[in-house]
Amino acid sequence: MVHKRNEGKDDCCEKTHHDSQYSPGYYWLGNDTLKVPLVLHKENRERLVSRMLTNHKDTIEKNSFILLEGGKDEMSYDTDHEPLFKQERYFFWTFGCEIPGCYGLVGLDDKATSVLAIPKLPADYATWMGEIHSKEYYKSIFLVDHVIYTEDLQDYLKGNNASTLYTILGLNTDSGATFKEPEFPGMKENFKVNNSVLFPEIAECRVIKTPKEVEVIRYAVDASVSAHKHVMRTVKVGMKEYECESEFVHHAYKNWGCRNVGYTCICAANKNSAVLHYGHAGEPNASTISEHGFCLFDMGAEYHSYTADITCSFPATGKFSPEQRVIYNAVLDASVAVIQAMRPGVNWIDMHKLAERCILEALLKANILKGDLLDLVKNGIGSVFFPHGLGHFLGLNTHDVGGFVGDCKPKTNSLRTTRDLKANMVITVEPGCYFIKHLLTQALADPIKVQFFNQQELQKYVNIGGVRIEDDVLVTENGCENLSKDLPRTCEEIEEFMKKY
Repeated sequence: MVHKRNEGKDDCCEKTHHDSQYSPGYYWLGNDTLKVPLVLHKENRERLVSRMLTNHKDTIEKNSFILLEGGKDEMSYDTDHEPLFKQERYFFWTFGCEIPGCYGLVGLDDKATSVLAIPKLPADYATWMGEIHSKEYYKSIFLVDHVIYTEDLQDYLKGNNASTLYTILGLNTDSGATFKEPEFPGMKENFKVNNSVLFPEIAECRVIKTPKEVEVIRYAVDASVSAHKHVMRTVKVGMKEYECESEFVHHAYKNWGCRNVGYTCICAANKNSAVLHYGHAGEPNASTISEHGFCLFDMGAEYHSYTADITCSFPATGKFSPEQRVIYNAVLDASVAVIQAMRPGVNWIDMHKLAERCILEALLKANILKGDLLDLVKNGIGSVFFPHGLGHFLGLNTHDVGGFVGDCKPKTNSLRTTRDLKANMVITVEPGCYFIKHLLTQALADPIKVQFFNQQELQKYVNIGGVRIEDDVLVTENGCENLSKDLPRTCEEIEEFMKKY
């Protein structure tokens, strides 16, 4: 089903001429793109304050504020040209504002009083960058209670007898980086600062999506599904991988208003499909798709900073070889089994193990592996073919926050979360089976692991590269919803779909 965008929604309106990404209370690119009500972020502020007041009601002092700092628009050191700006995600989640150099305050009171602090721009900004808008203009756009200039931040807090400022300081378990704590001149000299409470609370809020957030994610997913289908119609033997990337990006932007992608596109063909994060600067989607090439295309469009993350795998010719069909069906069986099992209370480690067992069973059936399934699992054979985690949270980041906050179990191998599922989580399901040269070499050199391999049969499959199937899944109250279900997924569906074009 193609997402209907603005049809029949109280928050939205019919197609009209539109000349800006913002109108009072909305983000919208006009035409048939999704009109996002910025009350989404007002609701985020309110639920964050409610969570803070509930979980820390005995320690939060009167006149305390949450303090967030937006990203800075910094230029490269050897030029006056700035890189494409992307807003700091915690700040964006709270305020929905893309302006660089801002701060945000949220009062820890029943009203969740909101203050957006914007830079005071010099007059010549208007010459180079466009109209300088008033504070009242931004107040109407972002639905905040007050707009001030950043240079007045300290005076505002003093005038409101601010006691404690709650700031973010915490470790991201994916990047291994510590969040840079917000700061402004005079902050620590004039106010008490608590940096130990906010981080887990706001991260947990981001894990559980509101209906309005789900609607934006659903739109980004629908845009990505449409763009993936376009690429499947377009791909031909002899094309460059980067041509397929350009088709995806152009389609998502032109038809859906998705200016950015959530991550570097992975357009891996031939043996490159065994490289998990192919497409980076050192391997920039530059190979030519061969006659027997198998494509693994991992791409996700972004809208209003919320992103999709979808992988499609298919033969460039539109026709599976017998070997490709075996491996593809192994991964598809794993995906189907996991999505059927997902519901609140299910543990993500168990889902990963389920996917691994499905893949190993298929490899046993194909005589690529031999022995007992339990022995294969015990000896780590699964990670030779499926070395990454089953999936990750999705939202404002591709690998979204909260994987190891809250009710998580200890970090396990390459899993990005070990939590029990809850309603309104959005998580990717992306099992894969790869023939990665160095992992196979290591396994075959191991005197214990080598006994599980039928090396003669294995050689028939190594040139496939890899297969990954990735869907974006919303956990519901009673099960789950596959948001990307409109993609052709079975071998028969893919062959029929590609045969038409």
